[in-house]
Amino acid sequence: MQSPRVKMRKELLRSSLFFFTANAPSGNQLKTFLRNISYKASLFNAIADPTSSNSKPSDSDSTNPKTSLPVIDASSSNRKPISLWPGMYHSPATQALWEARSTIFEKNAPVPSQLHLVAKAPSQSRTSIFYKFSSDYVLREQYKNPWNQIRMGKLVEDLDALAGTIAFKHSCNEDGTTRPLILVTASVDKMVLKKPILIDIDLTIDGAVTWVGRSSMEIQLELIQSTQGNADTSDSQALVANFTFVARDSTTGKSALINQISPETEHERFLWEEAEQRNRLRKLKRAEYNHVQNGDTARLCSLLAEGRIFSDMPALANRDSILMKDTRLENSFICQPQQRNIHGRIFGGFLMRRAFELAFSTAYVFAGAAPRFLEVDHVDFFKPVDVGNFLRLKSCVLYTERENLTEPRVNVEVIAHVIKPELRSSEVSNRFYLTFAVNPEAIKGGRRIRHVVPATEEEAIKVLERMDVEDSKFSV
Repeated sequence: MQSPRVKMRKELLRSSLFFFTANAPSGNQLKTFLRNISYKASLFNAIADPTSSNSKPSDSDSTNPKTSLPVIDASSSNRKPISLWPGMYHSPATQALWEARSTIFEKNAPVPSQLHLVAKAPSQSRTSIFYKFSSDYVLREQYKNPWNQIRMGKLVEDLDALAGTIAFKHSCNEDGTTRPLILVTASVDKMVLKKPILIDIDLTIDGAVTWVGRSSMEIQLELIQSTQGNADTSDSQALVANFTFVARDSTTGKSALINQISPETEHERFLWEEAEQRNRLRKLKRAEYNHVQNGDTARLCSLLAEGRIFSDMPALANRDSILMKDTRLENSFICQPQQRNIHGRIFGGFLMRRAFELAFSTAYVFAGAAPRFLEVDHVDFFKPVDVGNFLRLKSCVLYTERENLTEPRVNVEVIAHVIKPELRSSEVSNRFYLTFAVNPEAIKGGRRIRHVVPATEEEAIKVLERMDVEDSKFSV
């Protein structure tokens, strides 16, 4: 009786030879055929012999120097066929992370939700993923944008996936067993780009749980990329992001208690204090929300004054300004099964990528040149998005910062609506706030980025809220 390995090899050869004999290949077609054979063979080897050297990172890249823990390898050559994992259109990184989580699920059956909670050190949840862009051409191609730079939307998607894996590791029991929890992204408090990320240099994303509440946790992620040929790694931090995850009981859907955290090092205690301060500020902002709503009448009137000129006397409106509604873009799509996560709902990282790319397009059309990403100011996840939902993303430029004439900033809002035509309902599921810098090419020859004007009180309040949030970052 033939082994599964032999059967797979015969099927591979049979399908490839059929292609070869049924089509008289030209020189280029023959090259494509040979590449396909090589690719299928590498996939076959990764499945049939998971311990082979092709399915592991090199020794020099296989451990995280901070913890001596294994580093997840994002290389495209060692991934299992994507049909075996939830969602078909994810990056090699998200596949690798889901494989890591699925391995734990396979080894450990769920245990009762009354499991005794423990305090875990941040090092116990620390996880890293490695991108070998310098030599893995296939991987690099999947992360390249039209300007031969990094496609930030895909990295944002990967950051959410890595944060989910870290949250899962922290919520596990000491022996690796898991409780029946659903861990979901609640918000992204900050994602700051410290320096440009290059597409042809290896990078690592590393993160751990830094703070824990009753049923929520904050996870800090760092993207590390050292300049090629530079031994000094002190400036290797390219991006920092803070994700907040919440735990829900998989049966009741209510909030669930999670393991507490026990910082061990001075740096871990410092990160905990920073996260605790952010948590206090979030609660304070919620308490002051009514004050923002009632607002400062003078500020609201000032913002709305120019908008009224556009509405009542458009011929006299300032040509250096534009109504907020005229900066809008939107797109709509049905959420497909291929976009789901391991819980069966739409993957939060996928939503972040779609929102990022719409925000980028909005800033691009507004400025007249490809913008440069600076930071994700904030992301809120209000409601889960399910397979089959009709999702509409709406974006607009909220306001611009023109103090720096050589590189003004554009602040973009994206709102995701779950629309249910059968129920004639529409609900906001997510809000995304991002900041881009305008390319100097867009303001050559005396051109200036326009001032954005709100036309309604609702728009004006929204602008004031975001401005106050930005001002509070500098006053803390």
